[in-house]
Amino acid sequence: MHSLRILHPNTPSRIRLLPVMHGLTGILFLFNAIGIYRSPQPNWFLAVFFLVIGIACIGFPFTMRKFRKFTEANTVARMIEALICFTGSLYFLSHLNPVTALLLFLVGAGLAYVGWMEYRIFQPSYVKMDTTGITLPGTFSKRLVGWNELNNVILRNDLLTIDFKNNRILQLEVLDEPGAAEREALNNFFQSRVQ
Repeated sequence: MHSLRILHPNTPSRIRLLPVMHGLTGILFLFNAIGIYRSPQPNWFLAVFFLVIGIACIGFPFTMRKFRKFTEANTVARMIEALICFTGSLYFLSHLNPVTALLLFLVGAGLAYVGWMEYRIFQPSYVKMDTTGITLPGTFSKRLVGWNELNNVILRNDLLTIDFKNNRILQLEVLDEPGAAEREALNNFFQSRVQ
């Protein structure tokens, strides 16, 4: 059995969605600030709090590349956003605004789920190759691809290219690049299994 540490296949699409999700959460917090401000007896502390947090959420994607531990900072930001949504829903529920409270609760649950999924995706992933096939990591579970479903598999430099018989190609970035001898042995193993 052979194993290669790779960048999770869903990581590039998730990284493209990060700014959008933080931005939408920030806009929601800004709307909460407006809702609190327009109430008959506004709570100025919470209005300013939601305003500051909303601006911080919108600005987070522009500053997140500066963090040394990007994945941990993103997960903490997601959990803080979810916590603010849950506690904000309690505030709006206590002020007889159940629709806003329900919306914030659902958004908080969604943010907690997205944060957990991003945490899992950003963890080290492994592709395992054995005599039965290639085991690929997925979002929820692992997927076994049999050798009979593949045209070709090749490892070059830091890319593992998997060519499926249904004309689909999957390229995975290898994080721990093997040496020349190990790479040649892996490519020979791939060729012997595919043919």
